[in-house]
Amino acid sequence: MLRTHTCGELGEKDLKKKVVLGGWVQSPRDHGGVIFIDLRDRYGLTQIVFDPSHSKDVHKVGETFRREDVIIVEGHVRHRPKGMTNEKLKTGAIEVLVDKIASVNKAITPPLEVDDRTEASEEIRLKYRYLDLRRPKMQQQLMFRHKTISTIRQYLNELQFVEIETPMLIKTTPEGARDYIVPSRVNPGRFYALPQSPQIYKQILMIAGFDKYYQIARCLRDEDLRADRQPEHTQLDLEMSFAEVEDILTLTEGLLKHVFKTMLDKEIRIPFKRFTYQEAMEKYCIDKPDIRFDFFCTTVTGIVKDAEFKVFKEVINQGGIVKVLNAEKCAEKLSRNQIDEIISFAQKEGAKGLAWMKVTAEHKLESNIAKFFSNDIQKKIIEKTGAKAGDLLFFGADKEKVVNDILSKVRLKLGNDLGLIKEEFAFCFVTDFPMFEWNDEENRWDFCHNPFTMPKKEDLHFLETNPGKIYTYQYDFVVNGTELFSGSVRNTIPELQEKMFRIVGLSEHKVKERFGFLLEAYKYGAPQHAGFGLGIDRLTALMQGIHDIREVIAFPKNKAAVSLMDEAPSTADDKQLKELHIKLDVVKVERR
Repeated sequence: MLRTHTCGELGEKDLKKKVVLGGWVQSPRDHGGVIFIDLRDRYGLTQIVFDPSHSKDVHKVGETFRREDVIIVEGHVRHRPKGMTNEKLKTGAIEVLVDKIASVNKAITPPLEVDDRTEASEEIRLKYRYLDLRRPKMQQQLMFRHKTISTIRQYLNELQFVEIETPMLIKTTPEGARDYIVPSRVNPGRFYALPQSPQIYKQILMIAGFDKYYQIARCLRDEDLRADRQPEHTQLDLEMSFAEVEDILTLTEGLLKHVFKTMLDKEIRIPFKRFTYQEAMEKYCIDKPDIRFDFFCTTVTGIVKDAEFKVFKEVINQGGIVKVLNAEKCAEKLSRNQIDEIISFAQKEGAKGLAWMKVTAEHKLESNIAKFFSNDIQKKIIEKTGAKAGDLLFFGADKEKVVNDILSKVRLKLGNDLGLIKEEFAFCFVTDFPMFEWNDEENRWDFCHNPFTMPKKEDLHFLETNPGKIYTYQYDFVVNGTELFSGSVRNTIPELQEKMFRIVGLSEHKVKERFGFLLEAYKYGAPQHAGFGLGIDRLTALMQGIHDIREVIAFPKNKAAVSLMDEAPSTADDKQLKELHIKLDVVKVERR
C-alpha cells in the first residue's frame, strides 16, 4: 500500500505513530515560515506540517505545492498546538509533521473551487466533472447512493430474491418513449435497442421459474429532459411470482421502512396510504398526489348545471366538468391581489379563467358571481366540498383533463406560497389505473401505461364496447408528489394480451414481430406475477432533499442530452459508418 491511513481517520489514539498519507492539497498556508496544508481525500482532511527546523529539504519542496497537487507524505502524528485544535474535524486534534515526500503529481490551476462553496456554473461543473466530484458534498451524495443500493441488496437477498442481469442489447419495440438503437455490424441492416427497462426479460424469468428476481438496472430512453429525467437512469427492477397487488405493496413498505431507518435513522409509519386512481384524481386532480397538506378537490358538475352562470353552463353542455378546490381558511389570508395572481398563474398554465367564492360566517358563498347561484345550490356546494366559514373555493370549468391539470398546479402553488408543505416524507400508493386512454389526435385508443398489465376481470366485458372503462391491477408508489415506481400484476394470458394489442391498433403481424417470443413463452405455463421498477436516482435525491437528479449521478448529461466532459454524442468516422452500412443524410458538424 502507498498509504497507511486515510485523511479522515487519525486521532489522539495515533499520537507518535509513523504514517504515510496520500491526497490532494486543499489549502496551503505559510505561517511564519512554517507551511500548513490540509491534505484531502474522500474520507476527510488531515493537517500536515512542513517545518524548516525539522527538515529544510522537505520544507523547500513543501513551498512548491499548490491547490489540487497530489502528494504522498511520510511523517509522525502529533498534537496540534494549544488553541489550534479544530473541533469540526474528526482529525482536528492532531497534525502530521512531515519527514519526507514520497510522491508528487502537479495540478494546473483548476477552473472551479474544489469545495462546497463553489460558484461555478452548471456548464463548468459538468465539463470538469472530475473536479466537481472531488467536492465533499458530491462525494457524500454519491456515497449515500452507494450505501442505499447496498442496503436494498442486503434486504432483498435476505428475502431470497435472486439478482440476475438481463441483456443490454435487445429487440426494439417502438412503443412509449423512443428507443436508443444500435446498428449491428455482423447483421447489416439490423438494429438492437438499448433497454428502456428489463420488463420483458423479467417476465420471462418468471416463466423460467425464478420466482423472486431483482436487478439494479440501467435503463435508457430517448426523451426530452428535465430536472428529474436523464437519457439513462438506474432503477431497482423487481418481479415476484405467485404474487398479488397486496404482496408487492407490503414488500415495498418493508423495504422502504428498512432503507429510511438504515440511511436516515428515520422511522416511517406503515402501512402507507392507499388511493385508487379515481380517488386520487377526484381528491387531488393528479395521479401522483403530494399528500403533505389538506387542500382537496371535489367535482360539482351535477350541482351547478342548473345555476344561472353561463360560463359553467356552456362548459357542461359541451361535455366538460366543473370542479372545486377548497383552499381551507384562505378567505382572509389571501388578498384580492393575491387571488388575481392565482388566476393569472392558472391562465398561464392553460386555463381560460378561474372562478372563486368565499364561504361566509352565514355559510353562504360570496363573490361577484355568487348571485348566479341560488341559496340551494350554494348550500349543496358547501356540503359537497365540506367547506367551512373562512374557506376560499376555486372553480375550474373545462374538459376534465384540463381542469385536473390546472387545479393540481394551483393546489401545489397555494401549498408552496402559504408554507403549508411540511418538511417530511409522505408516502402513498395509487392503484387501479385505467388500461386505455383515448388519443384525440390519432383517433384511437392508447395504453395508459404498461401494455402487459392484467385488466380487472370484472371489466373484461368492456373490451368490445368501451375500453375506456377497463381498469387494471396497476399501482404507483408516490412520495411527496414524485412517482418513485410504477408496477402491476402482469397479463399472463396470451389470447387476452393479443386482444389488448388489437384495441390499440396493432395488427397480428406487428404483434408477432414485436412480442411474438414473449407470447409464445406464456403458452408453456406461466405463474401469476407482479413487480415494479423503482427509480434509484429519484429515491436517493429525494432522501437527501435534492431537486435535480444530476446531483446524485456521477456523470450526467445536460438538458440537451450531451456529456460536456467527453463531448458525447460525437460523430463516427467514415470507416465505422462503412462497416455498419450506414449513410448519413445530414452534414457532419463538429461540436465547438
